Amino acid sequence: MASLHLAIPLLPGPTRKSTIRCSGEQRQALFNRIAPVYDNLNDLLSLGQHRIWKRMAVSWTGAKDGDNVLDVCCGSGDLTFLLSERVGPYGKAVGLDFSKEQLLTASTRQKLRSKTCYKNIKWMEGNALDLPFPDSSFDAVTIGYGLRNVIDRHKAMTEICRVLKPGSTISILDFNKSINPLSTTIQELMIDNIVVPVASGYGLEDEYKYLKSSIKNFLTGNELEMLALEVGFSTAKHFEIGFGLMGNLVAIR
Repeated sequence: MASLHLAIPLLPGPTRKSTIRCSGEQRQALFNRIAPVYDNLNDLLSLGQHRIWKRMAVSWTGAKDGDNVLDVCCGSGDLTFLLSERVGPYGKAVGLDFSKEQLLTASTRQKLRSKTCYKNIKWMEGNALDLPFPDSSFDAVTIGYGLRNVIDRHKAMTEICRVLKPGSTISILDFNKSINPLSTTIQELMIDNIVVPVASGYGLEDEYKYLKSSIKNFLTGNELEMLALEVGFSTAKHFEIGFGLMGNLVAIR
């Protein structure tokens, strides 16, 4: 069975109508703190499986040569780099995040990589709830482990729908909030007995210990589909992957 991919919660995750208890500055500080070890922990805790899930997420976007693509809540840039490879040197890829340290890590990784296509990437500091782009700007959008942590999921999805071109796709990868009691139990056991203890070894116990409750307060696959349709997407389908521990929403504007 695949191990869990690490994604950082903020506080017990709010529903889209609730108010988060920590400020924007606190959230930024949290993601800035974990940036130096984020990628190493991802590999360790997922046994490298997160790379497969991310390739699947990008593949579902249908992004192709020459496209203009966006990775929201890009973190250190894994999905952005994969999008860049799909759109090639004549396409454009934007990685947007609110954490300066995560963006610095992403930019450093870009400079260390030799593929020509990576020159098409632009890193931007920005807010998922107020995307700094005109309507119908992008041919594809991704979010990896970010929607669960935004203050207002409805607003974030509305903004993404706005900046997507008609007929284009968003692909959202995150932990799966399963309705299967066995899957939920396995997921919680792995968080309690693997994720939090390992994170504690890096001095990040406080940053990770809310992960279980953030998943409980996330949306199920059906709820994510309904949210996408509510904000204006024409179709939406949620897929369970990673033995049901992860989920990926694919929605077409």
